[in-house]
Amino acid sequence: MKRRIIKIDEEKCNGCGACASACHEGAIEMINGKAKLTREDYCDGLGDCLPACPVDAISFEEREAPAYNEAAVLLAKALKKNPHSCPGCQSKSIHPTENSVAAPVGSQLRQWPVQIKLVAVNAPYFNHADLLIAADCCAYSYGNFHQDFIRNHVCLIGCPKLDMVDYTEKLGQIIRSNNMKSITVTRMEVPCCGGMENAVKRALQSSGKSIPCRIVTISADGRILSEKEYGNE
Repeated sequence: MKRRIIKIDEEKCNGCGACASACHEGAIEMINGKAKLTREDYCDGLGDCLPACPVDAISFEEREAPAYNEAAVLLAKALKKNPHSCPGCQSKSIHPTENSVAAPVGSQLRQWPVQIKLVAVNAPYFNHADLLIAADCCAYSYGNFHQDFIRNHVCLIGCPKLDMVDYTEKLGQIIRSNNMKSITVTRMEVPCCGGMENAVKRALQSSGKSIPCRIVTISADGRILSEKEYGNE
């Protein structure tokens, strides 16, 4: 999407770090003595950092950038205050029942690579595919993941929290460049997994295409908590 975002002139930057301190969202970091906008999706475009800069090295520009991700900003702030506050990081023991231990089955994976960051946008297997976009913990939680979700699907996996990236742009390119039959998203119940769901929704909206999309939320102990259909009308 095209929006207002800050621009840092590294030649003017004197490395004082005032802008990084003034950025309440944590979008700016000091790297090798220079201020850098490391998280475009954390920049709200309001410019609290501008008056803090003593050398006028920061300005606004209008350009293509990921949407401001308020949920990710709030989560990052909470984790900074308390690294153990995220539900996705809380420890719990899970005790499988006898019925959950199945005999070995064959893989249903139809393509490689599977990581969102690694896959080619115009890979031939995307065309006319039923696409599965999965938070990568899902396959470890849900025991029959290959049969119930990967089977007959092209599969992409990722973790927006660990990859520290907004998948919207890459997924939008994939959807725009290919004719998809359907999209299924599997995510875990933890809040940080909402980044995957939101990225898919934004990618669909930006593509202008009407593709059936199903969102499935899975619990840490392998239960399907909810299923919902999403339309981009």
